Parts: sequence; structure tokens; C-alpha cells
Amino acid sequence: MQTLLGGLDPADFLDRHWQKRPLLVRAAFPHWADPLVPEELAGLACEANVNSRLVLERGGEQPWQVEYGPHAEQRFLDLPETHWTLLVQDVDRHVPAAATLLEPFGFLPDWRVDDVMVSYAAPQGSVGPHVDAYDVFLVQGRGRRRWEISTQPVAPDNVMPGLDLRILRDFHAEQVFELGPGDMLYLPPGVAHHGIALEPCMTYSVGFRAPTHTELLEGVLEHALDELGDAEARYADPDLCLPAHRSEITAEALARIRDRIQHLCLDPARSARWFGRYVTAPQGTSLVEAPEEPLADVAALAVRAEQAGGLWRDPACRFAFVREGEALWVFAHGEAQRVPAAAAEGAAWLCDQRHYPAATLAAHWAGPLGALLLNWYNHGYVRDDTF
Repeated sequence: MQTLLGGLDPADFLDRHWQKRPLLVRAAFPHWADPLVPEELAGLACEANVNSRLVLERGGEQPWQVEYGPHAEQRFLDLPETHWTLLVQDVDRHVPAAATLLEPFGFLPDWRVDDVMVSYAAPQGSVGPHVDAYDVFLVQGRGRRRWEISTQPVAPDNVMPGLDLRILRDFHAEQVFELGPGDMLYLPPGVAHHGIALEPCMTYSVGFRAPTHTELLEGVLEHALDELGDAEARYADPDLCLPAHRSEITAEALARIRDRIQHLCLDPARSARWFGRYVTAPQGTSLVEAPEEPLADVAALAVRAEQAGGLWRDPACRFAFVREGEALWVFAHGEAQRVPAAAAEGAAWLCDQRHYPAATLAAHWAGPLGALLLNWYNHGYVRDDTF
């Protein structure tokens, strides 16, 4: 872990750098090996269920032209020799080897993880100087890339007009780093950066989601409407007192309104269940396939797991939990299930893992945990193969 963070332990990193200042780590991954090759990345970009973009700084109809996937194979044969970049989102959900890149970042909450985006850039390939609104760890794979960064505030109107990308009009680098395989650069939200491929190269961006306030409000309001018990229930004031002024909205009336809104939208238990579903819900292309023949009981699943050597979480699935007293609410792929106190710690362990060895599972088949695993298996959230 200290290699990953340049000699810092996770607590020091969170205190000194997380959402505060950049961190360059040489040889963060000292034994680096790319989990996929450029041809595999291009193949993913040709698939309809994969989110990809091709950015041409030159050679398009306009500078910094963006072409969205799926792409035809011939398109890659027709590209110029320089100044273009292919970006593919959610590679961790399509390539199991890429999903292992998330494991070293397990000191950060799983619900904050967004995805592993992988880019391949031809020489001089770039997506221009820009700002991201989220934390990102930029891990360099094959080849070399130069990163220029600036921690100065960026004005909202500092954008080149008429382009497909939000590229900064004025960008002046404060620091310049050249990264090679296994090096890593952490950037907090709002730090302007510009990466330029010095040779054909691949970069792995481990991004962390940060919902906007608008997204949070839309989500919680939609959830409140979905769970509204009596759609015809209305505001009531049986304790109404004679007002001093007929046009005044009294403090008592406002208190009643706040109480109703609090109860409908911000009740702690209700909002916790909403948020667990929200942050584990499938995003974009995060689809899972349920088995063609669901298993009838836990005993059948135990046999499958024993034969396979365990169970594996589908890389497209996100798990999380919240505590409710001694019990847990467990969330998987946007669904919620309550687990009683007696099985709470076992359920927390299941949420933390991506591989469940058969020998370890032997202690979990009985009771609520066996039922939880069977439900996950029959929905495709866990499987008896390594994908």
C-alpha cells in the first residue's frame, strides 16, 4: 500500500491529498503489466454495449472532433498516425483483469468508485487541457505520457467555443511530469490537466463518482414519490391558531411543511435505503445476465460453488450496505435486502469481497446468508466461474 501511495499510509494520503492536492507516485505499480492490449481495447470500442469515444485533435472535420462508438473496425485502419485518442469507459466491467486494478484502492469506499476508463493514444494524442469534477488516479500503462497540471482556479467561461469537448482556452502549466509504465498521478477535482502521449501509450483512469446536487435531489425526490403511501394525503393543520395577519405564513405553518418534507424525503432510514439503491444501481452499460436455469435451493448452489472452487462477483455489479441498529440493509445492483443482526457481519464480509472461496463459503450457507447468496446467484450478481 505504501508503494501505491508513495510511502504514505492511507490515512496520511486522505489527510494530505484527497480532494486537496495532487500526488505523483513513481513505480506505484512496480511490477506493472497491462491487463489488455490496444487491439482488445479497439475491439471493445466496436461493441454496442460499450461506451467509447474517439477524439481526433487533427484529421477530423474540426479540431478535437469526437466520434462516439460503437466504431467500425475499418475506422481504426483509416486513422492518422498521430494526434488521436481512443477512450473506453467501464473497462473493469467488461475485462476482469482490468477490474483487479481497483483492488489496491480498497481503502476508499466502494460506493465512491465510478469505473476504470482506459485510453489508447497515438503519438501526440490528447484530449486537450481540461478540468474534471471528480477524483482520479491516472495509472500509466505501456508507453510514456507527459502530464501538465495547474492548481489555479478555472473560471467557468474558460472554455474554447464551438468544440465537442470542454477544452480550456487559457491553460498555463505549473508542473510537468513524464510518466512511464507503473507510474501514477492522483488529481483532485478541479485541477486542470493536459496529458500528451509521447509515444503510443495506454493510460488507466480510476475515477471516483461525485453526484451533483441536482442528481441527488432528483434521485431522492423520485424515490419519495415512488414510496408515497397515500398519494391523496394532504397538508393538515388541526391545531391552527388565529393568525395576527391574514396574509402571514406563520412560523407554525412553515414548521408543519418542513416536518412533512423531512418525513417524506429525508427520513434517515428511508433516505439511507434510497442512497444504497442509488449508488449500486447499474449505470450505462453495466448489465448482468441471470443464469438460464435459476437454482432451486441453497444446497444446489453449495454444490456448484464447491465444484467451481467458489463464487465470483460479476464485475458489473456494485455491492454496499448500511447499518440499521444491529441489522443491515444490503444493496446489490440497485436492489435492497434486509439481513438480521445474527448474520450482519457475514453479510458485510460478502459485500466487501469479489471472490468467495468455497472453503470460506462453507460457514455461510445456513440461514439468511445462504438465501442472500442464492438470490444474488439467480440474478447474475455472483457466478460460479471467473468470467
